Amino acid sequence: MKKIFYYFIFFFTIQVTAQSKGIFSKDPIINLENFDKQRVYFGYYLGFNSYDFKIDYIEPGKDILVNKTTGFNVGVVADIKLQEYINLRFEPGLYYTERDLVFSGFTKKLDAERPVKSTYIHFPLLLKFSSKRIGNIRPYLLGGFSATLNLGSNSKAIDDNLQQRFRVKPWTRNYELGFGIDLYTEYFKFSPSIRGVFGLSDELIRDNDPNSPWTGNIDALKTRAIFINFTFH
Repeated sequence: MKKIFYYFIFFFTIQVTAQSKGIFSKDPIINLENFDKQRVYFGYYLGFNSYDFKIDYIEPGKDILVNKTTGFNVGVVADIKLQEYINLRFEPGLYYTERDLVFSGFTKKLDAERPVKSTYIHFPLLLKFSSKRIGNIRPYLLGGFSATLNLGSNSKAIDDNLQQRFRVKPWTRNYELGFGIDLYTEYFKFSPSIRGVFGLSDELIRDNDPNSPWTGNIDALKTRAIFINFTFH
């Protein structure tokens, strides 16, 4: 499935490159001149993610290692123009990722490693602050808050790490900051962006044993992530 997604991104990159030959020329033809005059418009995005955990400890000790992988994102965009340079955006999407936690003090790999596979439904509400359009280019900043539902949280499971099951809470709250650029092609607006996501709430569901070697020394477990999205309007 990931290979199909990467081929899809590659195909769209080729198409955008073909459509964007005049964007960076000295005197470009102005594309989609009246696009930003719309009060409301919609789009969709595809992208990549890299999720991490920020772990706070009760007592100093050996850190828990987080091995990250590259996941993928897909979603839709609803954009409302508040004024000339400020837009309100709602970008619900599906985010898939996997992290592997490696705990010290164990001799067996089965005890030391805990895969955390996550399928998120992400609900960000963002403000977009755009600069003045220059030709077919318009940089912007993004910021706002989001809520995330983790469909693979294992929150209702009775088993814990003693039975090789790592559990987290289903809902988390985050704030997000990022930047991007609007590129106006002949037929559509293409917007690559990068965004950081910072969890505000502790996600960890602790093991039944308060002295658990897996969760007993964790004070808080919070999401950190980077999103790279390619948006088409």
